[in-house]
Amino acid sequence: MKAMILAAGRGERMRPLTDHTPKPLLPVGGQPLIAWHIQRLAAAGFDDIVINHAWLGEKIETALGDGSRYGVRLAYSREATALETAGGIATALPLLGEAPFLVVNGDVLTDVDFAALRPTLAALDGKQHLAHLLLVANPAHHPGGDFGLLADGRLSANAADGIGLTFSGIGLYHPALFASTPAQQPAKLAPLLRTAMARGQVSGARHDGLWLDVGTVERLAEADAIAKGWPQA
Repeated sequence: MKAMILAAGRGERMRPLTDHTPKPLLPVGGQPLIAWHIQRLAAAGFDDIVINHAWLGEKIETALGDGSRYGVRLAYSREATALETAGGIATALPLLGEAPFLVVNGDVLTDVDFAALRPTLAALDGKQHLAHLLLVANPAHHPGGDFGLLADGRLSANAADGIGLTFSGIGLYHPALFASTPAQQPAKLAPLLRTAMARGQVSGARHDGLWLDVGTVERLAEADAIAKGWPQA
């Protein structure tokens, strides 16, 4: 099974730190933030990982190399300018293949058990079931939430339905979800998900463990404090 780490963002809210260092390479607990994802994915058996990048992408490739130090194979999807989430995934599909894959935002710190997601990932059939999202309790900076988790495990595009939660940036997708999304063109993920949700094709689950959106300098310091002492690859 393959995974993709989204790492193409500019990190505007993290400037000036990101003026010369791409956000995924900012140090957290003694190693680049993105390395924690690679390490956890490797432990969960995701040996082939695709990383997309745009801003200072060559620094990401130089720092991470071919992935051998982490026991994985890294491939890079290069974007001249950031293509948004759906556009980035659609562009990377030739590297991801025809089977369902896992995607995680490169700028979060989490203890999600990626191995536990493998059965759900394998069950995505590309017809009745196109995606499965992990959601978290609404953080203070996003109190309204994104989607509603219904009693049957499906997701509603309306956060007022069921239990309103925030998308964690961790999702399982079948390539069919992106069948109509052109490569090399910017495209947002939310409209695709909302359309599929209206058809009952998206499920979800709540993650109550560690999840931190490392989107500000303050939250970077918080992530660094949390990860200090964690074993590194």
